[in-house]
Amino acid sequence: MKAAFAQPGFKRLFAGLSTSMLGDSIMLLVLSIWVKTLTGSSAMAGFTFFFMTLPAIFAPLAGAWLDRVRRKPLLVWGNIASAVAVLPLLLVRDADDVWIIWMVAMFYGVSFVVLPAGLNGLLKELMPEELLVDANSSLQTIKESYRLFGPLLGAALFAWTGGWLVALVDAASFLVAAAVIASIPVAEETPEHEGGSFWSQLTGGVRHLVGDRVLGHMLVGFGITMLVLGFGESAIFALTDHFGKAATFVSVLVSVQGVGAIVGGLSSPRVVRRLGEVGAGVLGLVLLGASSIAMALSPSVPWVLASISVFGVSLPILIVSYMTLLQRRTPQRLMARVSVAAEVVMSVPSAASLALGALLVTIVDWRIIFVVIGVFTLAGAGHVAYWLRDVIRHPGTVEPATEPLPGPEPTPLDPGSTVAT
Repeated sequence: MKAAFAQPGFKRLFAGLSTSMLGDSIMLLVLSIWVKTLTGSSAMAGFTFFFMTLPAIFAPLAGAWLDRVRRKPLLVWGNIASAVAVLPLLLVRDADDVWIIWMVAMFYGVSFVVLPAGLNGLLKELMPEELLVDANSSLQTIKESYRLFGPLLGAALFAWTGGWLVALVDAASFLVAAAVIASIPVAEETPEHEGGSFWSQLTGGVRHLVGDRVLGHMLVGFGITMLVLGFGESAIFALTDHFGKAATFVSVLVSVQGVGAIVGGLSSPRVVRRLGEVGAGVLGLVLLGASSIAMALSPSVPWVLASISVFGVSLPILIVSYMTLLQRRTPQRLMARVSVAAEVVMSVPSAASLALGALLVTIVDWRIIFVVIGVFTLAGAGHVAYWLRDVIRHPGTVEPATEPLPGPEPTPLDPGSTVAT
C-alpha cells in the first residue's frame, strides 16, 4: 500500500475520508440502537437500515448528472450536505420521533450513493490502474478498523448523553472531510457532455454493466447474496436477546467483526493480485457464507465472536475486489453512472431483504435466518465460479472492457459472448 500513498493527493484524500468514516462508524449503529431503545422492537431497529438503502432505488436519475460534474467538488459539497443532514437528530426526544431517525437514515442513504460515485471517479484521476487495488484496500482497511472502537464509542456516547452528541460528532467529521478534500491539488479532466437521448444517457451505466460479461456475472453473484444479507441486521438483535445480552452488545459484535476486517483489508492487495479480482470475490463470498452458517450453529457467545470475525475478513476482500474491477473496467465518462447502477442492482434486493428481515425475525428463529444467508451466499459464489471459471483460471488474460453498445441493450450475461472473455 505504500506506493498508493506516494501518489500526489492520495494522502489528503485518505485523511479526509478517514475522518468522515470515523464519524460514520460512531453514528451508524447508534441509529438502530436508538430506535431499539425508544421502541423496544428488534424489527423496528432492523428496519432503520432499510431507509439507508432506499435512496439507491432512485440513484440512476442522478447518475447522468453526476458524470457531468468534477469529482472533487462533488465530494466536498456532498460531505457538507451530509453534515447538515444529520442535525435533525438533535430534535429526537421519544418514540414519537422515530420518524426523524429514519429520515436521517434515508439522508445517509443518499450520501452512500453520491459520495462513492465521486470517489470512484477521483481515484481514477489520482491513481494509475495498477495501484487502484492498493488505494481501495487502504481505504477499506481504515474503514473496517474503526469497527474496533467506533461502534463502542458511539454506544458509550449514546448511553452517556443520548444521541445528540453523536450527531454533532458525525456532522463535524463530515465538515473536516470536506475541508481536507478541498485542499487536494488535482487537475481534473473536463467531464464529457454526451449527446443522444436522455434515456440513452440514463441507461449508459446499466448497459455497460450488462454488456461486460465479467462485471455482469460478478454483479449477479453479489446480488444473490444481497437478497438475503439484510436479514442479518434484524437477526443480530434476536441473537443478542437469545444470549441474554443488551442491544448495545451489538457494538461489541461489530468491533470483533472489525478485527477480522482489518486482516481482510490488509491482505486484500495480495489476495487480489494472486487470484485476480474475480477469484478474490469468490473467496470472499465463500468466507461470508460459511461464517453465516457457523453463526447459526453457535452454541455460545465465544463461537459467535469467532464466526463474526471470519465474516469480517470476507467483507474487505469482497468490496476491494469488486470496486477495483469496476474502476478498471469502466471509462471515466461513465464512472458515476456505472457506480450508481451497481449500487441499485445490489441495494434494491438489499432493501427488500432488510424489510423482509424485520418481519422474519418476529416469526422465524434467528438460526434459520443465518442458515438462509449462508446458503444463498454460497449459491452466489457458485454462480460466479461457474460462469467466470475461465477468468479465475487465467486472470491475467482478461481483455480490456469495451464501451457500452449504442441502441438496443446487449443480451445480458451471455456466457458465450466475446466481450471481456
